[in-house]
Amino acid sequence: MENLFVTPLNAWHKAHGAKMVPFAGWEMPVQYSGIIAEHQHCRSKACIFDICHMGEFSLKGAGAKDALAKAVTQNLDTLAPGKCRYGFLLNSEGGVLDDLIVYRIAEDEFMLVVNGACIDTDFAAIASRLPDGLSFTNISEQTAKIDLQGPASFEVLQGLLPGEWEKLGYFSFTKAMFGEVEIIVSRTGYTGELGYEFYLPASSANDLWEALAADPDVLPAGLGARDTLRLEMGYPLYGQDLDTKHTPGAAGYAGMLTSTAEYVGKARALDAPEKLIALSIEGRRSARHHDVVALPGGEVVGVVTSGSFSPSLGHSIALAYVKAEAADAADFVVKTAKVELPAKKVDLPFYQGGTARKKLNG
Repeated sequence: MENLFVTPLNAWHKAHGAKMVPFAGWEMPVQYSGIIAEHQHCRSKACIFDICHMGEFSLKGAGAKDALAKAVTQNLDTLAPGKCRYGFLLNSEGGVLDDLIVYRIAEDEFMLVVNGACIDTDFAAIASRLPDGLSFTNISEQTAKIDLQGPASFEVLQGLLPGEWEKLGYFSFTKAMFGEVEIIVSRTGYTGELGYEFYLPASSANDLWEALAADPDVLPAGLGARDTLRLEMGYPLYGQDLDTKHTPGAAGYAGMLTSTAEYVGKARALDAPEKLIALSIEGRRSARHHDVVALPGGEVVGVVTSGSFSPSLGHSIALAYVKAEAADAADFVVKTAKVELPAKKVDLPFYQGGTARKKLNG
């Protein structure tokens, strides 16, 4: 795997038997003990994920909020310091260049967290939309990101960094000290479970990872389990469920577009000639990316974007873009390379037992 970027934890993964694969230009662990075992451990206890391939940008300066509001879809008028919000970076046609989370550090200071494959293009796109006079910096290389996810995450965090963590609400963050190092701890999650994200200097990543891994309730998990966990929640993966050909409206996120700012792509952001739907499939045979979706009568109406066996539910699930006029149908057929799989449209999330929004303060 030549010419791939590596995270600060790369040597640890290899030393602990991880199967490494190329992902978004990075060499990343896809599994350790096994995808299903890691998935189930995250749903029942807690797992740690190396997410150091993600990108982070810093924006600060007078007028930063109003400038950023014209570049991304998040409503920044209602985003208080200490809070973060999911949203999109669009092109002029309303297509999704990337999905990202905006952290409001202070009144005129923000951190943006973007997908690893999109770091350079995102930075260039956002920079081109900002006025002169602001400080906009790509801090990805010096920033590590480790995710702790699972119902036992609170107890793990409390044991590592004692504090009033029960006060940290969903999509909130705070600064903390890990030894002599200042870190950011947020509570968002990509698994549907209670969890926390740690942003810290890359030079300290191994120390934090090993401290978390030492907890008996914690197992390391790879990208394989991360993918099945996020799919059970219906969370999109950029490059599969989100892309430049589809708008947030098509992907089911119209309700999040509450910003009054004239951000790039706003005029087309709700266009939806196709809609992303959730499909439940009986049995273990999975639909795969690019499999054709048809109506029971045979009419081809769309294509699968993500598909997998669901370890939590015991059957297969998928997301698919279908023609808007077919999106209200109840029954579909997924045409795989070998067989046709009957599928039923369902509501998201597929998995209803997630603890992500659990109230911890009574």
